[in-house]
Amino acid sequence: MSVPPAVSDPLVLSVAVQTPAHSGLDGLLSYTHASPLPPGTLVRVPLGRREVLGVVWDTAEAADTAPDTTALRPVAGVLEGLAPLDEGWRRLVGFAARYYQRALGEVALAALPPQLRDLRPEQLARRLRRKAAADAQADAAPPLVALTAEQEAVRARVAAGAGPFLLFGTTGSGKTEVYLRAVQAVLEADPSAQALVMVPEINLTPQLEARFTARFAPQFGAQAVVSLHSGMTPAQRLKSWLAAHQGTARIVLGTRMAVFASLPALRILVVDEEHDPSYKQQEGARYSARDLAVWRGRDQGAKVLLGSATPSLESWHASRPAAEGDPGSGRYERLHMPSRIGAGALPRVRRVDMNQQPRGTVFSAPLLAAITERVQRGEQSMVLLNRRGYAPVLYCVDCGWKSDCPHCSAHQVFHKTDRSLRCHHCGTASRVPRACPGCGSPDIVPLGRGTEQLEEQLAQLLAGVQRPGGGPVRIARIDADTTRAQGALEQQLAQVHAGEVDVLVGTQMIAKGHDFRRITLVAAVQPDGALFSSDFRAPERLFALLMQAAGRAGRDADYVAREGAAVEMWVQSLHPKHAVFEALRTHDYEAFAAQQLAERADAALPPFSYQALVRADARTQAVAQGFLAAASAAAQAATLPGVEHVTLYPPVPLTVQRVANVERAQMLVESPHRAALQRFLAAWHPVLHTTRADPAHRGLIRWLVDVDPLVI
Repeated sequence: MSVPPAVSDPLVLSVAVQTPAHSGLDGLLSYTHASPLPPGTLVRVPLGRREVLGVVWDTAEAADTAPDTTALRPVAGVLEGLAPLDEGWRRLVGFAARYYQRALGEVALAALPPQLRDLRPEQLARRLRRKAAADAQADAAPPLVALTAEQEAVRARVAAGAGPFLLFGTTGSGKTEVYLRAVQAVLEADPSAQALVMVPEINLTPQLEARFTARFAPQFGAQAVVSLHSGMTPAQRLKSWLAAHQGTARIVLGTRMAVFASLPALRILVVDEEHDPSYKQQEGARYSARDLAVWRGRDQGAKVLLGSATPSLESWHASRPAAEGDPGSGRYERLHMPSRIGAGALPRVRRVDMNQQPRGTVFSAPLLAAITERVQRGEQSMVLLNRRGYAPVLYCVDCGWKSDCPHCSAHQVFHKTDRSLRCHHCGTASRVPRACPGCGSPDIVPLGRGTEQLEEQLAQLLAGVQRPGGGPVRIARIDADTTRAQGALEQQLAQVHAGEVDVLVGTQMIAKGHDFRRITLVAAVQPDGALFSSDFRAPERLFALLMQAAGRAGRDADYVAREGAAVEMWVQSLHPKHAVFEALRTHDYEAFAAQQLAERADAALPPFSYQALVRADARTQAVAQGFLAAASAAAQAATLPGVEHVTLYPPVPLTVQRVANVERAQMLVESPHRAALQRFLAAWHPVLHTTRADPAHRGLIRWLVDVDPLVI
């Protein structure tokens, strides 16, 4: 009688999957497979009635306890042909999940391209079999420009040091060329090395990609430089991600999501405009891509180069010179480039006291005369107002009705171009009423101003002005409304660069990173709103925005010298002597930073303390605040680890407390010790889950923890 061959027991795998939010399944899930799979392997696994993508994180041998395999479901499929995600990537994801208090599977799967999550193994296999298109014939590499003494000193220091480095370089000082040289040195030293270069905004990637492609495609091939950002189609993102994961792409350019790109041979990370709040994710896992870039560089032994003309106060404080008795000093090495390329001068800052102007004045007479002069000379001007639309609100003179959003505690913004009212929080849109809905009066007027109104008023004020050689003034507006169509932003920027625009009006989209060569005047017409904000970071953001905007003027020293142009930054304010404008007048970031850090030290605010917000969304404000208050009381009653070093403030509504008919509240958690705050948050997480399950909080929709919040 023959004996049937023994059937070996299936192996147990721990797999990271994206589980439903607040399901309580925030750890690794166990599945079985007939053969061992290395950690980092991508698999398809069943989850409830669905089949989802997962990442093998562990095996039974590494797990503390092996569960009963008869109760486990098997892996549905393996994405073969794709190398496992390496240990460095998994450590990054694990750290991000722990630090930002999110589920491991949520962070891991959100870091992968969406199309990869939906591909079945056979579909991926077909895609991987496709041969990559042959590299197009590359043009000759452009000749390297000669570095200034400051650029050369910084390049040499980056090459010789370990970092992280904070490159504090004034606008127009040539920081991008330093990035290019640093990346080139690393790639040439190691034939497999990869680089990650991040920018804060999608609209900055095309011009940066053009420079990197022109520099590196002749040497490393046309496929060596890829982009990675949310503006790409799912197929484009998957193609770029695969190129980076397989090592074909030597350089990845991207926005904050690119910090999670799979780069097995990562050797250098560059974070341009490191101060920009866009590096902080505001949905889902609320991570800081800048901070994760620093952590990833240190963990994987890669150089990290942060660059900005107005560094964040956190980075500036971390780069203070090392001093005995100051344990946090010297964490970053500060590098300085104070001079513009070509000996170009920073713009002269001229302040206009709007208290001395007629009531309702939008453009003061001196500013209007200066813009007119630029137009007549063939130069370009830029007008900055960080508010899109025509007016923030419509108002009835007779009864006081305002165009409030029916679903949010905010106004619907008046857009004159399409005669609509639109809420910029929930997206609700409606037609402009012919008469007041409250009293029937036809006397409805716009209150406040947006970029749309500035464009219209400038066209009226400059109607009689002639350009050199004749012709009317050409005014363009760049904001989120005018750049919705695919390729619209690139087309508008090309017109500005080609000199086809005399006056450019826009929001902060035009203030960052753009290398406009013919702009000699920049004007900020209504910057006062941030001066007295309840957000302690508002002065820092305003100063950075104005300094960045000023940096768009006079960038081409040869053009300025040839035309004899006066390079100016105009600021119209009701508080022209405010400390922000005083520091702006002398372009003295260091004095501004010292003053702000002194204030924050006195108030024990970041970077001298560490914060987290617990936010709750509910059907009523009472339920949202009730949940937060109960969670706070439960934390204190349980004497959680680190609670003695943590202050829990009472819950309060958000500034815009209702969005899309959902009430929002938050509670600030603060500690002078980062480690104590992290211990407390980790121990508090299950308490929050338990509190949410209490029937008393039945109206609660969701809650989240935001570590190191930028908006409070």
